[in-house]
Amino acid sequence: MVWVGKTDPTLASTNNSMLASPTMAMASLTFLLLLGSCYAAGLLWFCVVSIGEREWRAARVSLALALLGSIPLLGAAALPEDMRLVAATVVLGCLLLGLVAFFLPVGRDHLPSGDLSNRVDERDIQFARARLKPGSPEFDAYYRMRPGKQAVDDEVRRLPGLLSNRASLADPEVFLEAQALFAASDALRDKVDGTVAEVPERWSPEVATAELTALAKRAGAVDAGTTALNQNHVYSHIGRGTGVWGDAIDLPHGYAIAFTVEMDHRTMKQAPKAPVVAESGRQYLAAAQIAVEVAAAIRARGYSARAHIDGNYRVIAPLVGRSAGLGGIGRMGILMTHRLGPRVRLGVVTTELPLSTPEQVEETSIIDACTLCRKCADCCPGNAIPAGSRTPADTSGLRWAINSDACFHIWNEIGTDCGRCMAVCPYSHPDSATHNLVRWAMRRSGVARRFLIKLDDLFYGKNR
Repeated sequence: MVWVGKTDPTLASTNNSMLASPTMAMASLTFLLLLGSCYAAGLLWFCVVSIGEREWRAARVSLALALLGSIPLLGAAALPEDMRLVAATVVLGCLLLGLVAFFLPVGRDHLPSGDLSNRVDERDIQFARARLKPGSPEFDAYYRMRPGKQAVDDEVRRLPGLLSNRASLADPEVFLEAQALFAASDALRDKVDGTVAEVPERWSPEVATAELTALAKRAGAVDAGTTALNQNHVYSHIGRGTGVWGDAIDLPHGYAIAFTVEMDHRTMKQAPKAPVVAESGRQYLAAAQIAVEVAAAIRARGYSARAHIDGNYRVIAPLVGRSAGLGGIGRMGILMTHRLGPRVRLGVVTTELPLSTPEQVEETSIIDACTLCRKCADCCPGNAIPAGSRTPADTSGLRWAINSDACFHIWNEIGTDCGRCMAVCPYSHPDSATHNLVRWAMRRSGVARRFLIKLDDLFYGKNR
């Protein structure tokens, strides 16, 4: 008997299975082939990028991973249909879980850094102490005030010194260039302040902020931000620069503009060799020129303003930069920026001109990354960077306490300002789409930070 208009359910199920099986098999094959190809292509692209950056280890590792890592994926495509379907399902599941974990905003360090609870005396910093001349009134006055520092400083004075041709990494030609660059910065020390126009122009905080940060960027700054000036970020007494040594500092400005200039990546890779100190001089000069220009523009509109430049600061530039939203203070004790890590020099302009001061959220992702990563500490030739966790600071909050005396000692041995910590930092890679994607993921996700810091060790080495 023939049933008209009826379909056997068992037969229909079998037919559907037969139709679905080739479709699923083809989809799994396509997925595995596509994923293997994309994996290999991505690593080959990174190999090309690394060659362009002269990162030869990264190029070799990415090429090896492209060739070896794609074999399992492409090999799975040759499996029987049932096994291939299972392999594709497992790989897809792992991929989706990995992507979710990679971009999930978790794993942040919420411990605050805190801030200074009192002002720092500039006479205590190494650069100011190094300028003291034995037998001078300032020399005698300082070591009467700080007798415990004299033995450390006398030991440094017996070393060859910065830019000395007797230093272990001396390069007379490069050192001569560096001396010229620092001399050019010195020539700007008397230009940090000046005459203010008699009649202040009307300038709203929003417009002033936009115009001045844009001016800084046109002049060469990578990034710029504004903040209300924390008076604990102002030195208490003059230790160097214009003014009378030892005088109390009274800076009546309520606002600040902070900006960064980039230090060349290829030059910094040579750290701690001589070209690094010339690059420091070059970018300190660039920052000084920008700061002097911005301060002059403010004074021309009728508001007092002072540029803070190398050798003539009145403020602690990294702390002002952090308050202005340019980054966080990391393990090496200097400003870590979002785009270039520590591979920057800073400039600051303080002013009475009211500026916009958007609320700044502390960059906990940088603190978390520095907690996980010890590369700068492991590579520091003077063992000046702590390898452990943050500790309570003498003033307030938490920080990594850098041994600045040990750092300065190394500088005076080798003749350069070292820069090894900047060179090895995972945040210091070039400002390119590839590395910016990595930095974006590190800023967003704790899982990404943990994974990418390990990858940085793999591609670039722990002690590169």
